[in-house]
Amino acid sequence: MLKNHLRRDLQWLKRQARKDRRITVAILGGLLAAWTHQLSGGPGASPSPLLLALSAALVVGSGGAWLVSAYFVTRSLRARREPAEELRWVARIRLGKEWAFASLSAYVAWHLLHFVTELVMG
Repeated sequence: MLKNHLRRDLQWLKRQARKDRRITVAILGGLLAAWTHQLSGGPGASPSPLLLALSAALVVGSGGAWLVSAYFVTRSLRARREPAEELRWVARIRLGKEWAFASLSAYVAWHLLHFVTELVMG
């Protein structure tokens, strides 16, 4: 009886992990496209070195989190066969999703910084 419950829980975890991986890949793809679009316009006029440093830190932080997330997602491309390996696989996908949302948060903070700067300076 216990093995059936554990097997069912593992199947549920794997289904959830596959869904999370699709979400993560969508976020990573969207962020890559958004950053490419934003940064292709060239550097904007930054009124102070402090704002320029904050902006650069957010860009680097988002890029770093994106790379970590992409690493975890690529490590989870091949499903494992043993239950312990499958649990590690699920954990990698969960970590990848968390890092993808951290990268997305840095992107949103970058936009908020530029919006507030334009609002205050403009």
